[in-house]
Amino acid sequence: MPDCSLWSYAEIAAHIKVRTDTVRSYRKHGLLPTPDVVEGGKPFWYADTIRLWSSRRPGNRGRRDLDR
Repeated sequence: MPDCSLWSYAEIAAHIKVRTDTVRSYRKHGLLPTPDVVEGGKPFWYADTIRLWSSRRPGNRGRRDLDR
């Protein structure tokens, strides 16, 4: 079943173990997927969108802890 919970910069940062500012920088440089939802001018992504993106990020190939 798909995980449609919405993640902000903070949840993404926690998932990929970086600072929130790093995730904001990824978006600024076009490295994040397009937000799934924008509410009040704030971007949000479905958890599954970020999990898929994270699994395909350079440097994360073969990491098994990303799906947990």
